[in-house]
Amino acid sequence: MPEKIISMKNICKDFSGVQVLKNVDFNIYDGKIMALLGENGAGKSTLMKILTGVYTKTSGEIYLNGKEVNFRSTKDSQDSGIAIIHQELNLIRHLSIGENIFLGREPVTRTGRIKWKQLYEESKVWLEKLGLDEDPRELVGNISVGKQQLVEIAKALSLNAKVIIMDEPTGALTVSETERLFSVIRELKAQGHSIVYISHRLKEIFEICDDVTVLRDGELIGEKSIDELDEDKIIEMMVGRKLNEQYPRIVSQPGDVLLEVKDLTNRYVQNVSFKLRQGEILGVAGLMGAGRTELARTIYGIYKKDSGEIVLENRSLRIHHPTDALKNGIAYVSEDRKANGIHLGLSVRENITMASLGSYCGKIGNISKSEEEKSANHYIKSMHIKVSGTRQLLKHLSGGNQQKVSLAKNLDAKPKVLILDEPTRGVDVGAKKEIYELINQFKQQGMSIIMISSEIPEILGMSDRIMVMHEGRVTGIIDRETATQEKIMSLAVGKDVCQNAENII
Repeated sequence: MPEKIISMKNICKDFSGVQVLKNVDFNIYDGKIMALLGENGAGKSTLMKILTGVYTKTSGEIYLNGKEVNFRSTKDSQDSGIAIIHQELNLIRHLSIGENIFLGREPVTRTGRIKWKQLYEESKVWLEKLGLDEDPRELVGNISVGKQQLVEIAKALSLNAKVIIMDEPTGALTVSETERLFSVIRELKAQGHSIVYISHRLKEIFEICDDVTVLRDGELIGEKSIDELDEDKIIEMMVGRKLNEQYPRIVSQPGDVLLEVKDLTNRYVQNVSFKLRQGEILGVAGLMGAGRTELARTIYGIYKKDSGEIVLENRSLRIHHPTDALKNGIAYVSEDRKANGIHLGLSVRENITMASLGSYCGKIGNISKSEEEKSANHYIKSMHIKVSGTRQLLKHLSGGNQQKVSLAKNLDAKPKVLILDEPTRGVDVGAKKEIYELINQFKQQGMSIIMISSEIPEILGMSDRIMVMHEGRVTGIIDRETATQEKIMSLAVGKDVCQNAENII
């Protein structure tokens, strides 16, 4: 058994009398990759914030190389060789790569002037270690998200970090960027670094990790070698039960064509045409940059169309703004819920009703709080949103429950067409199942759904038909019964382009 570089024992953490961690043990082994898994709200982030000095533990002990330590600040943790790369990267886009790597630790002269030449030379050394040939003077905002992820790792290495914590590092990466990141992680491991890897993508765990620690409801469920586990066992440890069917798709007979998009064109998409029937889920697949989100935003009125037509119930729509889309019965749940879907500083009630406030206004413009409360409670109950009450701030909810509130907000606008952009991104397996069941309910109620997803199993598992895009164009629309991962990927890379997509509906 490898040596423990860090051992956290009987860690407890209380917030205002509420215990969120209960006697948790967590080990990090020398030169190994430890997966830290659990549903949203299981306590993973709290445990890592204790390890990195953001929070102080209520009780318990932390040992570093066998010696007890107490981290009272992030600097204490960094000085001990521990660095964290957050899911939402902590880089400043308008500063250079080198400035970001040494931010707050710039080499200076005796008079306090920054030694720019030294800063960029040392930055170059760290970048080269990771196979990045970018000029350290380049602005961070000008490089891809995948390269930004590697800049964060370079920053961690420059801190002489022995332990690197990675929180959902592949959430916004392409397949090739993910492969490159994995190659870097394996190299770091070979050099003796220890990695804590947090992810909801279980396939990645088996590809990259040596051991797995699972938390549930603030308690340790177990630590096991990856060789002892499979996906079903991990899911059972995480949610406390077996998920007999990961994608609970219901078979139904779609109705008449509700929405028709004809030759939609702008700077992002070219001549996109498709039909959507009532009570149907149309999955939209494609690689990053394929134009899927841009298509959704064009239909919703965020982006202006140059030509083409959007027809709903045989009526051509004039959509210049999202309010036009909402008035006509089209709602859009953004892939980035925190930036575009919800307001973390507002209450659950305020978030749910914000898209349809007009329906809660009286004759003199006053908002009926009682009606808002009634609606919010309806969605909380029907969608099983875990909250203490309608006035609870959204920032205190788990990712899965935040996503449900984002769905509820759009449902409150009573849409006929619901566009879901990456509806389960950053959501744990248990919450994913609940969201799938909600999508099925919407489908049974006759709602027409466009579901964009980067996860092909999700697309195959939930869609009635699948539309594949490549470089802003539709390369094929295929029935679920004839769809395969290979067929979808072939269309996604533009290899197997169907000249007339409607012929394979």
